[in-house]
Amino acid sequence: MVRPVIAIVGRPNVGKSTFFNRCVGGREAIVYDSPGVTRDRIYRECDWSGHEFLLVDTGGLLPDSTEEITRQVREQVEQAVSESDLVVFMVDGKDGVTGADQDVANMLRRSKKPVVLAVNKIDDPKHNANLLDFYSLGLGEPLALSALRGTGGVGDLLDRVLETLPEGLRAGSRKPSKKDKDFDPDSVDEEEVKKDFSLAIVGRPNVGKSSIVNAISGKRRAIVTNIPGTTRDAIDSLIDFNDRTVTLIDTAGIRRKSKVDYGVEAFSVVRALQAIERADVVVLVLDANQEIADQDQKIAQKIIDAGKAAVVVFNKWDLVSNKSSKLMNEYMEKIVMDLPHLKFAEAVFTSAQSGQRVQKILEAAQRAYDEARRRVNTSVFNQVIQDAQMLTPPPAGKRGRRLRIYYGTEVAVAPPSFALFVNDEKLAGGNYLVYLERKIREAFGFQGTPIRLFLRPKKRD
Repeated sequence: MVRPVIAIVGRPNVGKSTFFNRCVGGREAIVYDSPGVTRDRIYRECDWSGHEFLLVDTGGLLPDSTEEITRQVREQVEQAVSESDLVVFMVDGKDGVTGADQDVANMLRRSKKPVVLAVNKIDDPKHNANLLDFYSLGLGEPLALSALRGTGGVGDLLDRVLETLPEGLRAGSRKPSKKDKDFDPDSVDEEEVKKDFSLAIVGRPNVGKSSIVNAISGKRRAIVTNIPGTTRDAIDSLIDFNDRTVTLIDTAGIRRKSKVDYGVEAFSVVRALQAIERADVVVLVLDANQEIADQDQKIAQKIIDAGKAAVVVFNKWDLVSNKSSKLMNEYMEKIVMDLPHLKFAEAVFTSAQSGQRVQKILEAAQRAYDEARRRVNTSVFNQVIQDAQMLTPPPAGKRGRRLRIYYGTEVAVAPPSFALFVNDEKLAGGNYLVYLERKIREAFGFQGTPIRLFLRPKKRD
């Protein structure tokens, strides 16, 4: 059965994200004591009393504002309402009814969606008298709660939500999927499971990450402005590509640590780094009109440390003059020179503004994902290693001793990891391991994914 979609709306700083986190059981949305922290829509699965639904956190609505970001936040909220089966309208019980609350109530009445009115920040029963004021909104009986403390009616509100849902959506039961916590992987074909993958879009501020997400998904899924720092949370979007479900993760721009103040931006950077950890493939977005910066190198190192498959995207290619295949080769040489740890990654030249080659990102990401999960035949792998040693023997170490590799085997995937059994791991120089990695790539490919080599001492029988 299709899960119902429930959107949380209201003006800024009434506690929508706090309530959202309380329901989904984690810090999924950034919460900070400042209006307008949430901007994009955040979707998460939620379960209450055996009923499953999608909960949507939205940005704060200021209907009369003419600022560009506020206008786009309003568009995101309106789209969330249009997609929803029910709306939780959250207001601040301490502030009472405001003009902005009245405007939001009018918008919800026009939407003709079922509405549950939630009066948040009722931290003390003596404040229940404030509930009477909210009957003036004309949206039914207001329910008091304290999302911060998790008391005062959070459960009652969720019960009301389930009661108010249209009849056909109340059951909420469905067949388990691979995203469920209690899902049994043995019940599904392994080849089917590995089709789906997640893709984190990372980079410095204002390189076009959100524009790429919107261009790939074909929707205004993320708010886009010329102001650095527009994206704050890590925003997930689901799309279908080549019979696979791809989760696009839009992230905040990652600036140098010394330039990030404590607060919303610091939390945003943490979410972006966490997105690298949970993604299957990471897309590093660069501005084709700027030189590769030290911060780009640090982000690339984060990708390598996490062992993730990667794609490098030169965005804003439409603004580059004298474009040619020769120029593309020069840019690819920049990757080798300035981002040596990502020289295995495929490069894509795009313009998110015009949509030029944005689908190539998905194609490259799919190839990188598949390569990261490839297993190679052990006997063939050992033949490659033996040939490499014969062609270029390891250099002699102290007292003339040389590294001897007896045999090796692939011990893990994502990234491909190989254990090499040797006479003495201390004899292995870094340059020789780089040489072995190059020979492995020549034999098996592995484009788009890092390779890890582990040396294990073994006495020869």
